Order: sequence, then structure tokens, then C-alpha cells
Amino acid sequence: MTTKANISKKVAKEINITKSKAADFTKTFFKLISNAIESKNVKIKNFGTFERKISVKRIGRNPKTKECYIIEPRRRLFFKASNKLKKGIN
Repeated sequence: MTTKANISKKVAKEINITKSKAADFTKTFFKLISNAIESKNVKIKNFGTFERKISVKRIGRNPKTKECYIIEPRRRLFFKASNKLKKGIN
């Protein structure tokens, strides 16, 4: 599993900076994406797009009691990988 700490270590090694500066960079990068996704989609060239979508109001059912209830619409986050990233994986 890749974590922010692992990403920071790899960034520090790759561009030859201190681990603390790399950790600050990584933290700031993810914070900027999180803040930007609040208002609009975020597209990173050759990586992919983070999209916000609103799910529709629908009926849910408790499998144990078979009781039906309404599931209210909510904001959801989706990631769509770029074609270049998909080709790199396959």
C-alpha cells in the first residue's frame, strides 16, 4: 500500500530534497486538490480527472427487515484515469 509518507520519501529521493520539505510538498499538494474539488472538477494531464457528481434520490432496502427507506442525494467523488495512465498499467 502506498501512503502519503511513502510518497513523500520517494519525492525526497527523486528530486533530492529533505524528507520534511517533501512531506510539506505532498501535504500541500493533496490539500490543494481537496480544496479545488469543492468547487470544480480537477484534471491532471496524463494522470486523470477527479469529478464531483450528485447521486440521485433513490429507495433503499434493509436486507434483514426488508424495510424500505429513502436515500437522499449526496455528493460523490469519482476518479477517471487518463488513457496514458491506463496504458501504463496494462
